[in-house]
Amino acid sequence: MSQDHSVSKRLQSELMNLMMGPSPGISAFPDGDNIFNWIGTIQGAKDTVYEQMEFKMSLKFPTDYPYKPPTVKFETQCFHPNVDNNGNICLDILKDKWSPVYNVRSLLISIQSLLGEPNNESPLNSYAASLWSNQDEYKKVLDKRYQEATSRP
Repeated sequence: MSQDHSVSKRLQSELMNLMMGPSPGISAFPDGDNIFNWIGTIQGAKDTVYEQMEFKMSLKFPTDYPYKPPTVKFETQCFHPNVDNNGNICLDILKDKWSPVYNVRSLLISIQSLLGEPNNESPLNSYAASLWSNQDEYKKVLDKRYQEATSRP
């Protein structure tokens, strides 16, 4: 059995699990016919500055998944200490802390959790990190950036 085939089976299984037992505020599906490219959606968790916001993400799975993590990026611009202007995410489980026990669901839940609990020790966006301690000011900038990002055609 080819590695692509076993990865494809794993991804199909994860897709079924997501569809059969959806988690609040997250979803992900293959982008068209390519099981290795997915589009995910994360809603900001309740009682965070991201509540009522929805972000699209791209997930690109390598042929050695789940032994290597997918490449995950925000497609909707996300103002956050651990997200750069290109949508790249600084999250340990996307790098050196990745484990094959993680799956699409656990990954998206981790990113959703990161929105409300950033790691300001290793910011990709130092401006967002510097504002984080003042949640009122942070929310103003976040709302403005989110409006700009979601009102584009």
